[in-house]
Amino acid sequence: MFDVDFRVRSFLMPFALLLLGLAVFAQGTSEFMLSGLVPDIARDLQVTVPAAGALTSAFAVGMVVGAPLMAALGRRWSRRGALLGFLIVFLAVHVVGAVTDSFGVLLATRVVGALANAGFLAVALVAATGMVGPDAKGRATSTLLAGVTLACVVGVPAGALLGQLWGWRSAFWAVALLSAPAVVAVARSVPAGAADVAPPSLRGEVRALRSPHLLVTLLLGALVNGATFCTFTYLAPLATEVGGLDGAWVPGVLALFGAGAFAGVSAGGRFADRRPVLVVTAGSAALCAGWCVLALGAGDPVPALGLVFLLGALSFGVGSTLISQVLYAAPGAPTLAGGFATAAFNVGAALGPWAGGAAIGAGFGYRAPVWVSAGLVASALALAVAVAASAARASRPDRSSPSSTSSPSSPSTPV
Repeated sequence: MFDVDFRVRSFLMPFALLLLGLAVFAQGTSEFMLSGLVPDIARDLQVTVPAAGALTSAFAVGMVVGAPLMAALGRRWSRRGALLGFLIVFLAVHVVGAVTDSFGVLLATRVVGALANAGFLAVALVAATGMVGPDAKGRATSTLLAGVTLACVVGVPAGALLGQLWGWRSAFWAVALLSAPAVVAVARSVPAGAADVAPPSLRGEVRALRSPHLLVTLLLGALVNGATFCTFTYLAPLATEVGGLDGAWVPGVLALFGAGAFAGVSAGGRFADRRPVLVVTAGSAALCAGWCVLALGAGDPVPALGLVFLLGALSFGVGSTLISQVLYAAPGAPTLAGGFATAAFNVGAALGPWAGGAAIGAGFGYRAPVWVSAGLVASALALAVAVAASAARASRPDRSSPSSTSSPSSPSTPV
């Protein structure tokens, strides 16, 4: 009987993770789908295209600011209660966005939706890792983040197609409808958590977040994710203007990157718990080299398409590993760690495209964002190596000290 119960529990936990991934898929679709809907929104609501583009910026800012704030707010509820609350708000604002004729209201829904998305993802990261053993945070994180990568592969092209067939509002309705079964699934399948066990004090969690190890990991995550979205944002002009592909290829190129990302988080989850340092250092080195090769060879579309898949896999494999390492590095901040991981990665997602756009605006062409991506990953790799070397030196016993005969402390890792 014990073996049967154990197998049932082992099945239910991954299933609950998949349900969280469904909600993350809906939210990821909402975050990225506006790239194909902005012109229609501008025309329908009688605003300029740059003004409609502010909807994307508003969502990004809401994600960065909202992640730690909503994670702190979520401390007041059980994890299931917080997830349900954030998800219901997310669903509701998409219904409002689908029916409104006011650009101001639509802009407000994007901000509120981003806050709800940030809060959900922050709590979901902690809840997901709480459903598995203490040495399986990497696998849990990769399962959750697979929803984001599937949004790139399926959700964003589907949203663009819906917008072409039935108008931009249909894409908002689709996100709301996709969120509805996720609400039911979370309510029925996600464990409520130990609501009677008080979490550490907010001040104690903030103190735990000051760990140099954690801060370095957050910075590495921001740099790697900045590199990812720096090039991803400008893949379309890179493929058409540099690679010479027809515009009809653009959805396929974006989906190819997303497919690589899905493969990356799936493979990364198998090694993130056992070999995190190897995944981050070797993966970052391969990423840096890959971005350089893509920048040099973007004019030849055949190898470039292969690199797009490979770089998507490496980017999200390394990125998901770094997210899991944030959770490992902050055991004293069980409710805020996910929020700060979400914020750091969205800082990268906001600054990367800005840096790539600045390089293009300076006249360096559409290859420039790829070189910027290479530079960002090179900075992350140099930082990781420097921290590893410093940790190795600190772990060596001082032979000149009388206390050197005592047992040395365990060495630190750079991630």
